[in-house]
Amino acid sequence: MSSEIGTLDTSRPDFDKILTDIARYAVDYKIQNDEAYDTARYCLMDTIGCGLLALKYPNCTKLLGPVVEGANFPKLGAKVPGTSYQLEPERAAFNIGAMVRWLDYNDTWLAAEWGHPSDNLGAIWAVADYLSRKNLQYGKEPLKVKDVLTAMIKAHEIQGILALENCFNRKGMDHVLLVRIASSAVACAMLGGTFEEVRNAVSHAFIDGGALRTYRHAPNTGSRKSWAAGDASSRGVNLALKALTGEMGYPSAITAKAWGFEDVKMRGEKLTVPQDFGSYVMENILFKIDFPAEFHAQTACECAVILHNEVKDRLNDVDKIIITTQESGQRIINKVGPLANPADRDHCIQYMVAIPLIFGELTADYYEDKIASDPRIDILREKMEVEVDDRYTKEYLEADKRSIANAVQIFFKDGTSTKKIEIEYPIGHRRRRDEGIPFLIDKFKSNLKTRLSPKNSTIIEQICASKQELENMNFNEFSDLFAM
Repeated sequence: MSSEIGTLDTSRPDFDKILTDIARYAVDYKIQNDEAYDTARYCLMDTIGCGLLALKYPNCTKLLGPVVEGANFPKLGAKVPGTSYQLEPERAAFNIGAMVRWLDYNDTWLAAEWGHPSDNLGAIWAVADYLSRKNLQYGKEPLKVKDVLTAMIKAHEIQGILALENCFNRKGMDHVLLVRIASSAVACAMLGGTFEEVRNAVSHAFIDGGALRTYRHAPNTGSRKSWAAGDASSRGVNLALKALTGEMGYPSAITAKAWGFEDVKMRGEKLTVPQDFGSYVMENILFKIDFPAEFHAQTACECAVILHNEVKDRLNDVDKIIITTQESGQRIINKVGPLANPADRDHCIQYMVAIPLIFGELTADYYEDKIASDPRIDILREKMEVEVDDRYTKEYLEADKRSIANAVQIFFKDGTSTKKIEIEYPIGHRRRRDEGIPFLIDKFKSNLKTRLSPKNSTIIEQICASKQELENMNFNEFSDLFAM
């Protein structure tokens, strides 16, 4: 190996610029954009609501709780919403992160890489609740909900800006590595880490490399994709806590010759940060409002709902269905053949189009085995052809558009066809924000009622409706409203 690499210079290098920029942003940057805070409030509501809804599903709840039975952390522990668990912050971060991501219903960011920046709420909520309760024990002020919103904006920004031009999935890595990086930085800063400590934590996050995407793709698609973000956010808390003990960092974790992230994981490709960190990502985040489905298919599902009334009584007459999508959608959710489980189905564009064509809607229940056994679904899937429109692909990547276009057209055996229904921007897109927010609020209210008492649901709704009241509320008191 030494002959391949050559003689190594043992001089300690300066820290990589990306590590420095992330740490400086996490520690020092002041968020002053009202739109970012407004959007973060809706993001907090939507994200925790998705977590509560996930508690309906035993495959999610079986993973929750302490590492071993009975290992709760009363008084100082972080409370896990919708449960009776009170855990140390690292384990709480896993619980909350797994809940949030379980149904693939929380927000999305799409660029060269994609992901779900609100996955970082696992780390942020857990650390904020732990710190608030700890502070009260020592006669100090707890964190406010606004502190959590600030942390969310910063975590969104770190994850989203790193995703703009760096395509980790093409190197076989899962996007949850960005959750680990963002959670490490923000959790360490929340815990009082200095600039140097935050930078050390982030260097460890890069050294961890990236989880393989094996669990997201056929023939191995499985439920790990639903708890991988919880795992990443809890790892972020772990690395933050290590850094706070004085554990050293690694200056060229990204750029070190042969052993750094770029050479080992990116196959020599350089990471790029095309713009300064600010609040761009939160301002432009994509909400999943209508459908718990992989985001590249959101507009396709919307097209299918529109076509439902025209098609529902003619399913046996369908000859073929043409789905037109972007290159990213083609690459990750175009699937033929048997689908093994709900995690497989909610990442199959054909399945996600077939359900609303048949039933007129798509909820998480439609991914379960009971519905999936309906023979009409696979009959329709077999008649589907997925095509790529180059314009969709181009405008998907354009900074001033970021469209996620799809079209659906159905052809019948008698030679007739439906119109080609095309939708370029899903209802959760910034361009449709005014249209989407009332539906997002309704989604939140509905999700609260799946787990919480009518009294607490009403109190939470009223608090969240007032920006000032919510932002000024002690976070531990906000968290208490979600506890069982």
